[in-house]
Amino acid sequence: MPEDSMEKTYTCTAPVNIAVIKYWGKRDEDLILPINSSLSVTLHQDQLKTTTTVTTSKSFQEDRLWLNGKEEDISHRRLQSCLREIRRLARKRRNDDDLGLDSTCLTHKAHICSINNFPTAAGLASSAAGFACLVFTLAQAFGVEGELSGVARQGSGSACRSMYGGFVQWLMGHQSDGKDSLAQQVEPETHWPELRILVLVASAERKHVGSTSGMQTSVQTSYLLKHRAESVVPGRMVEMIKAVRRKDFPAFAELTMKDSNQFHATCLDTYPPIFYLNNVSHQVINLVHRYNRHYGETRVAYTYDAGPNAVIFTLEQHIPDFIQAVQHIFPPETNGEEFIKGLPVPHADLSEELKRAIALEPMPKGISYIISTKPGPGPCVVNDPTQHLLGPDGLPKNIVRRHSSERDNGVKHTNVS
Repeated sequence: MPEDSMEKTYTCTAPVNIAVIKYWGKRDEDLILPINSSLSVTLHQDQLKTTTTVTTSKSFQEDRLWLNGKEEDISHRRLQSCLREIRRLARKRRNDDDLGLDSTCLTHKAHICSINNFPTAAGLASSAAGFACLVFTLAQAFGVEGELSGVARQGSGSACRSMYGGFVQWLMGHQSDGKDSLAQQVEPETHWPELRILVLVASAERKHVGSTSGMQTSVQTSYLLKHRAESVVPGRMVEMIKAVRRKDFPAFAELTMKDSNQFHATCLDTYPPIFYLNNVSHQVINLVHRYNRHYGETRVAYTYDAGPNAVIFTLEQHIPDFIQAVQHIFPPETNGEEFIKGLPVPHADLSEELKRAIALEPMPKGISYIISTKPGPGPCVVNDPTQHLLGPDGLPKNIVRRHSSERDNGVKHTNVS
């Protein structure tokens, strides 16, 4: 690449978040404004993250995007919204108050390369991490500072919550322009050090009904969704924030499970109904309730987004025992190290009393693997240039170049939103 091309490269990472008070349904499809507020826990990037590299250069002829090794159609409406808004904010900063800002990059095209280290579009909030990382990295590249959750929201609603670490609320807002529909950190990731999260991956397959189309149908047909947004969620948000701040696990757990159940009830109330859970999901729900009943207290909670994978919340001291219960009901085909990824889990013996209390039919291979993690920080800048996903030529480093030749031959790929 010529030296006068003014090439600049930035790499950042962003986290997955898991909602404990769910977002489902929009009042404005274009601006992605929700019908209710929501609250989530940001998962640690040591286990789950999106990594994005953005290179801007005078020599680039057009914006281009590679996602998980495949060139995508960058004309997708939500991608364009984020690119357009970041460039608008960059011009505004240049014009308003920072005359010393290098403005040469404002007219440069961008090459973007992004990878997830977890299954995409399988109910693990891949679009949230992806758009949060895109917006945060573009902001570095174009010199944009300040509040960015409103930009990330225009890519994927829940992406605004991935702009912060720890415990995060997304305020639904009331303004028609969406300027008050933003994410706010409730507590940082260090607030509740004993809290642990397990992702029980039952399926890494793409869901049959995507979140965007599912929400649209629910808003149009579900009376339960309207009742939930207007009469249930406002009170739950208040109670959940109290539970988080007090580190009251039983209250946090009960609210989390009830809200997950009601979200999936609205999916069933949708016409035609939407089924995100499968038989393994239902068995995990049974396991959690029987486990808690055995101990006479709420030690474990489940929640499900738009997919079959359970996300389990518990305290660190209960992790070994509960994982043994999971392995008892879902005997893995791999050994312990391959079955449990992420934070190490000490061994524990499963008591005969607990086995009898659970009394569920085993489902071999029902759970593919478990990701053990904890609350974590928001987006981070990667300062090591060897971690850039794009090479000096502005193309992906380790991706077969046939994708570029397909693009040149007119082949386009559908973007995952």
